[in-house]
Amino acid sequence: MSFAKEWGELKAAAAMRLNQAGGTGGSGPAKGSADYVVSDDELGDIGHAAFNLFNGLERTGKHAKAASETAGKGLKGDGFDTGAAFTEVIETWEKQVKTLLQACAHISNHLDYTKASKKADDEWIETQLRIVGPVAPGDDGAVPASQISKYFR
Repeated sequence: MSFAKEWGELKAAAAMRLNQAGGTGGSGPAKGSADYVVSDDELGDIGHAAFNLFNGLERTGKHAKAASETAGKGLKGDGFDTGAAFTEVIETWEKQVKTLLQACAHISNHLDYTKASKKADDEWIETQLRIVGPVAPGDDGAVPASQISKYFR
């Protein structure tokens, strides 16, 4: 099978799964509950874990730096090649810790933004859908996300 054909089949299968609101399979919503839901608690838990990792790593990732630098300089000053290698290892470790700290901060900040942005988007969508009007007698006018597509066909 050619790559293009296999890719086309995979895209078609993915599109079918995405278009089956409330369908079976996957970890999507239960049947009859077709609205997309992201729990703020889930976003908050992941962001909090990244924040805690950042705080812990910031303290513990550098605890041996001063002693290691002193040892590396001492060995290098005494003419040992190990001292230069040790200093290089310390510099590499420091770069890796900084990179991981940046990644944790990015994840935490992004999830904070996502949570706030999602809430604002949901409120805007709810307001726009209330403008459409009631779907059924006695309805408050809100249109579930699973029904939105009928307004665009």
